[in-house]
Amino acid sequence: MNLQIKLAIIAIITVIPLSSIVVYGTNSDQRFTTIDNSKLQVISSFNPLYEFSKNIGQEKVDVVLLLPVGVEPHDWEPTIKDVQRMQKSDLIIINGIGFENWVNNLQETNYSGKIIDTSLGIPTMNSNDEHFQKSTDPHIWLNPVYAKIQVQNIADAFSQSDPKNEQYYQSNAAKYLEKLNSLDSKIRDELSGCNHDFVSFHNAFSYFADEYNLNQHTIISSNDSHGEVTAKTLENIISTSRELDLKVIFSEENIDTRTSNIIANEIGGKVLILSPLEVSSDETYISKMTQNLENLKEALC
Repeated sequence: MNLQIKLAIIAIITVIPLSSIVVYGTNSDQRFTTIDNSKLQVISSFNPLYEFSKNIGQEKVDVVLLLPVGVEPHDWEPTIKDVQRMQKSDLIIINGIGFENWVNNLQETNYSGKIIDTSLGIPTMNSNDEHFQKSTDPHIWLNPVYAKIQVQNIADAFSQSDPKNEQYYQSNAAKYLEKLNSLDSKIRDELSGCNHDFVSFHNAFSYFADEYNLNQHTIISSNDSHGEVTAKTLENIISTSRELDLKVIFSEENIDTRTSNIIANEIGGKVLILSPLEVSSDETYISKMTQNLENLKEALC
């Protein structure tokens, strides 16, 4: 390893403690509104599932977002007020695959509603974290094909809990599935014939890469963005990027970009955003995934 790479790695490790800064919300009660008991009461664990649930339920369902705005979901734990609010809900919509690590504790409180695991029917994959221990990757929503299964699972759960409105829920789901079909076709068409290798910030895009015949390399090899960046990992990413002649290193929203910037400077490239859609924003699932596609096209095509 030459001196230039050594100096780059030292500089990166120096700023790593700042690499996972997020902006936290304030009062969690602001997420909850007045309850209309005539409607199905639904809580969705994080933003993509909240959006899916809203599109399916519309005015027939009261849907609230559990995760505070601006908070990264991997390590979040509910407050006592959050638990009390969940106890009053009919359904809690979760991603599953261990993404919501608070679910087991909720079940121990004798929750009387239903917990809907939207990963049902989706084949999951394992990945290595920084300590080379197998862990299951939960980022299924980043594959639009799997997002369609999640949407259908939510529609089926609404239909079973509120059978008189089953046709309404299934019709809304079908309309939203058409949008996801269009997104899937757009990604497939516009990335065909492009290069296959890209560097993401953390191991979030395995399902996406597998679906669209891409190769994901990561700065942080764990399934959450708070994993440790090691000197060996950085050396490998710099070397791999040079070997593959990559000119884009991806970062994420709510993440300090200096780590990615230093790597990009080493390879004579630049930094773009590849969003894992974990932190709530005003933009939709479709628009965020389309932004990801545009940035991937700039990197690969």
